Amino acid sequence: MAVTSFQDLPLADADREWDGAAAEKRVRAWADAEDEPNQKYRDAHVWYDADNKDNFTAYKLLVADVVGGKLKAVPRGVRAAGGIMQGARGGIDIPERDVERVKSHLAKYYEKMGDTAPWVEE
Repeated sequence: MAVTSFQDLPLADADREWDGAAAEKRVRAWADAEDEPNQKYRDAHVWYDADNKDNFTAYKLLVADVVGGKLKAVPRGVRAAGGIMQGARGGIDIPERDVERVKSHLAKYYEKMGDTAPWVEE
């Protein structure tokens, strides 16, 4: 189990819609990961099951999309992932030991967006 390294991706426009399924398809094509995941594909996610890294189902918390040919963190995608970490949509099934690192990763994007992650006390 692994939390991806923080990529400090550039941010997409704050008003960009988030469609995770469509973003997934664009990221696969951009990363040249149509047949199996690779490092570029991994960079668009916050967490993956390292024991199954060759399976697309091992990747969770997609926060990026391809915008203008570049991988960018999408604020609404970051917020969706943050909500899932707070229990939205049934929450997420990841090892307890990874939860704080995932939240830390996401909090860096919240900060970059000029916002505070919901789990961070101000």
